[in-house]
Amino acid sequence: MIPDLGDSLTGGGLTDDSLTGEAEGDALWPEDGGIAAYESEAAKVRALVVHPDIKSARKRRLAEHALAEAEGLAAALPRLEVVNSQIVRLGRIAPGLLFGAGKVAELKAQVRELGVGLVLIDGPVSPVQQRNLEKELGCKVLDRTGLILEIFGDRARTREGVLQVELAALSYQRSRLVRAWTHLERQRGGFGFVGGPGETQIESDRRAIDEQVIRLKRQLDKVVRTRALHRAARRKIPFPIVALVGYTNAGKSTLFNRMTGADVLARDMLFATLDPTMRGIVLPSGRKIIASDTVGFISDLPTQLVAAFRATLEEVLEADLICHVRDISHPETAEQAADVTEILASLGVNPSVPIFEVWNKLDLVEPASREALVAQAENRGGVFPISALTGEGVPQLLQAISDAFDEARTEEELLLAYADGKGRARLHEAGVVRQETPDEKGYRIRVRWTPRQKAEWLSAQAGR
Repeated sequence: MIPDLGDSLTGGGLTDDSLTGEAEGDALWPEDGGIAAYESEAAKVRALVVHPDIKSARKRRLAEHALAEAEGLAAALPRLEVVNSQIVRLGRIAPGLLFGAGKVAELKAQVRELGVGLVLIDGPVSPVQQRNLEKELGCKVLDRTGLILEIFGDRARTREGVLQVELAALSYQRSRLVRAWTHLERQRGGFGFVGGPGETQIESDRRAIDEQVIRLKRQLDKVVRTRALHRAARRKIPFPIVALVGYTNAGKSTLFNRMTGADVLARDMLFATLDPTMRGIVLPSGRKIIASDTVGFISDLPTQLVAAFRATLEEVLEADLICHVRDISHPETAEQAADVTEILASLGVNPSVPIFEVWNKLDLVEPASREALVAQAENRGGVFPISALTGEGVPQLLQAISDAFDEARTEEELLLAYADGKGRARLHEAGVVRQETPDEKGYRIRVRWTPRQKAEWLSAQAGR
């Protein structure tokens, strides 16, 4: 569970004890942190979802679709009950309250009438706006970033996932210390050696967060090193890696289960998968590959999460082939695909790595549109319309993956000096050697490898 992102608004501030825990491996936050901190086990928090439709926004999607996605985010937290949702048209942003005075009064009336305990604003809200809105509405306010952090905190299961979410949450909370009440303006007395004011409460809170961030980064560094060792071990096994990526709720885990026979959580909700999973697959041709299921992307993904989850997403960088899974039945599938492409580029995915587009959820498309989509996919090439739920089109996808690796592997003959024992050993460890013949000049080695394996070997040779 991630920290209560609104702790400071209660007036209690942060304490060293609440941040650090007693030991390096202790749970960082109490079990009742986050949204659970202000609700009982039995009762759900009644939530009001508001999507600000700002005319000046550069990237504008249909407000109705954006609101539906926000409702889906709220539904991803079982402790929330959405009692009302609405779109608020904004000609401009009010610096202090985000909304105009009339809209704030209207929202306040709804909060009282519906017994709302939480207002979710689908967009960025500055710390000052959040503090002012909470005072005016008389309830907790959470923006899009805060809500996504809550979801990630609720779903993370592995030690690495928990650490990553906690790190992202701390970065978010540090910027929101201004939300606290006037107790943050108090000053603690200094020792009196020099004179002058002591440390303010907000400085103390910020220092405590910074110290905890350092601790978390140290723990994450250990996890990252372990993951790197695992990747190095996998490189020695001559099995290609196929990564499933895509927008959240596109059906990646359902396809992963269909391909591998695994039992990864696959539900019709946003961010059902957070922790990466890898499984071996035997393709129809008999070739063995490793499939990787990854966390879903979303538009306006919090920068804190992108940074914190970079180690996990590095699995995508190791892939020999990427399957971009799209929910082809979604009305904004093109916009979602653009968001995924943008995030992949920001991660630094090698442009030479082949990418298949997998048009999933074909079973949800109207029959007339299905025929047009199938024809379009055939004309484009590298596009596979499927239904991971029913299995339609999956055999063709697996066959194409097998064919891609057959085509991608090339044969070359290398001449290595007898003194280059390390270079020869690397080739054998990678499992790419097909024939080896010694002569008066050295080892003549015939290899069959993928572009990634070749690039890694050349890089290792250059750094020897």
